[in-house]
Amino acid sequence: MARTKGETGADPDPGYAAILAASHLALTGGVISPWQDPCPIVSHGTQADPVFRWANPAALDLWETDWARFTALPSRLSAEDDPSIQSDRSRYLAEAADRGFVSDYRGIRISTEGRRFRIRATIWTVKQGAILMGQAARITAVERLD
Repeated sequence: MARTKGETGADPDPGYAAILAASHLALTGGVISPWQDPCPIVSHGTQADPVFRWANPAALDLWETDWARFTALPSRLSAEDDPSIQSDRSRYLAEAADRGFVSDYRGIRISTEGRRFRIRATIWTVKQGAILMGQAARITAVERLD
């Protein structure tokens, strides 16, 4: 099943991928190529209940979904509905918003098929100039729990 690329094999939103890369470089000093990165990269928007707006092929595979389904998913639903998991997630997102990024996030996520996994990630604030676009995460380690 083609999870991500549609007919062309191209990033569905290359302009946003460039914004992700630029904001990551500005905040962390690290160079990434979001669509080609072997690490899962995801980003959500700025809504009160943020919805995912972008994911690379590695992330779509990890969450066992496709672009259309993933980019309709509120990001809080990528984690189990457990108060301690959700509060930990919220705390790190708030810290990343305050500091620009955090490089030591660890948490438990759940795929669209119900499979649980632990991640280690860098979370950063995504901006284009002074305009807040959302937040993103580059997942550097995955441990399957199921």
